[in-house]
Amino acid sequence: MNRVRLFGVEIDRVGMAEAVARVQEWIAQPSAGCRFVVTPNVDHTVLLQTSDALRAAYQGAGLVLADGWPVVAASRLLRRPLPERVAGSDLAPALFAAARPDAPLRVFLLGAAPGVGERAARNIHRRWPAVTVVGAYSPPVGFERDDAENEKILALIRNASPDLLLIGLGAPKQELWAHRHQSQLAVPAALCVGATIDFLAGEKRRAPRFIQKLGLEWLHRMASEPRRLIKRYARDAWIFPQLVWQEWRA
Repeated sequence: MNRVRLFGVEIDRVGMAEAVARVQEWIAQPSAGCRFVVTPNVDHTVLLQTSDALRAAYQGAGLVLADGWPVVAASRLLRRPLPERVAGSDLAPALFAAARPDAPLRVFLLGAAPGVGERAARNIHRRWPAVTVVGAYSPPVGFERDDAENEKILALIRNASPDLLLIGLGAPKQELWAHRHQSQLAVPAALCVGATIDFLAGEKRRAPRFIQKLGLEWLHRMASEPRRLIKRYARDAWIFPQLVWQEWRA
């Protein structure tokens, strides 16, 4: 596979069309375990510097896709260019749009607040008739440390027989959970996609397309959720340029 090494992690040099095709191949030809996608942005890049567990999850991922214009811009500055940003919140709808009536896509939604998954399911059915949401579950706080709760989630997914699992638990919880249960997940493919279920439900709104193209979606997110995100973005804005400088010197 064609990969670029940046900030201590291997990132796939693929665009959206190839990412969709790769996940479709996984669904058509399932392996012994679930193959999952991670989407590093600036925050993930910062977390990866100090988390052995997150780095292990990234190494276990089937696809590592750059979600964040600063990561793509840094790759070009460092002369290891990535072709484009492939955000998880764009990849999921792209896969839905690629589904056909003669080959419908079965999807399970894991994450978001209670009731949000069900609203997302209704919107998905309305917009993409070839997609069927076969299950939605909002796990309780701390579920990742509860073996019985994890067994329940695995059983729900197994009984629903989905083709694709959307994991919207936030980073790094979603990546760690997917990696920990990779061999037990009865689904060919999974996407670790953060707030995507909220976006699909209309619970949260993405930045307008022109803001996304300007690479300023992070600013829109911060303005939408300042209490939760300002501290995180301030930390990332301090550390990420240092990481780019270290890569440049190396």
